Amino acid sequence: MKLRFIDLSQPIFDGGPNCPAHPPVRSEVTSDHVRAEWHWETLTLASHTGSHLDAPLHKIAGGASIDSFPLETFTGAAYIADLRGILPGEWITPELLAKALPADLQPDQIVLMATGWGDIRERSEKWLYNAPKLAPSAADWLVEKQARGIGIDHWGIGGWDKENDAAVHTTLLGNGIWIVEELHFPPEVYSLPMPQTFMALPINLRGHSGAWCRPAFVSMEQS
Repeated sequence: MKLRFIDLSQPIFDGGPNCPAHPPVRSEVTSDHVRAEWHWETLTLASHTGSHLDAPLHKIAGGASIDSFPLETFTGAAYIADLRGILPGEWITPELLAKALPADLQPDQIVLMATGWGDIRERSEKWLYNAPKLAPSAADWLVEKQARGIGIDHWGIGGWDKENDAAVHTTLLGNGIWIVEELHFPPEVYSLPMPQTFMALPINLRGHSGAWCRPAFVSMEQS
């Protein structure tokens, strides 16, 4: 038997697209083999850039930081809610989620919303400002379902809507549901049986409100 990983992450690179409210992504080659004997890069970016996890501290004053959670918090059984075809700026409602997920969705499951925006990922008006957004009623629905975590293939689960983004983050993080943003779903995942084992282990950033991660589906295969 061997482990199989399906990468669900987005790359970080110089000038890459990110939340418009955050500083531009910079990755500078500080030293290379022409100038020195070693090659390295200096990165300047927000901790909520690329594939990353939100901890309660991101929105809840005095909330828990990302390093306070055991790693097993960020792995578990996950379902893809296939929302591809959703329109720009459209609300992700409880009805849409219920239609895309099993009727008997059990507590402690991870819900990963595939809107198709992860395939667009570009510094454009559409991608930056007009992505679909989770409705507050859908955040309440996820709390009722006792979801463990929620993910989306865009920089922000609440979209470029200050009040809505604050509301859904407060509801989810305030009820112990972590958020993973900037996912990417390769075509092969849509034919996989669900649930899949999902893993998104955060970088160990002490006292931070979130951290970069490498999200993946993990399964066992015959050698």
